[in-house]
Amino acid sequence: MMIRPIVKYPDPVLQQPAEPVTEFNEELRALVDDMFESMYEAKGIGLAAPQIGISKRLTVIDLSFKENPDEKIVLINPEIIHREGRQYEEEGCLSLPDIREKVVRAEKVTVRAQNLDGEWFEMDGEELLSRAFQHEIDHLDGVLFIFRISALKRDLVLRRIRKMQRAGEW
Repeated sequence: MMIRPIVKYPDPVLQQPAEPVTEFNEELRALVDDMFESMYEAKGIGLAAPQIGISKRLTVIDLSFKENPDEKIVLINPEIIHREGRQYEEEGCLSLPDIREKVVRAEKVTVRAQNLDGEWFEMDGEELLSRAFQHEIDHLDGVLFIFRISALKRDLVLRRIRKMQRAGEW
């Protein structure tokens, strides 16, 4: 397993739709292992392949943060097929370190995705899991959470990022 560096905004790979996964093999399994290790190293609960510079529709999630191996989720070529309700909570992102803003998301979602063997399945998520599904699938669509907040807040965040870039802190 290898810890891969997390790509930061404004890297172009984060702002373009990812390519579908078409090969389900040992290379994919190794990539998933690397993604979990990279996510844990970065202290995250979700990671999408574009966040490590790979334009593939693949994401990993572990709300237990290593506490319960049964809670590790791998979503390949996922899509949200049902949304219900509304929640407005703070989010952060490994590709936007130290930036947290409140984002409106669906309270419950149903995701359709493939597993490591290429088999399709559906999974429901509520509250934090719903938020994680939506956040990570947004990454696969080239959308960062800062593009789901008001233009005014986004402008302030982008100014802050530019300031950190100029100071060599980004």
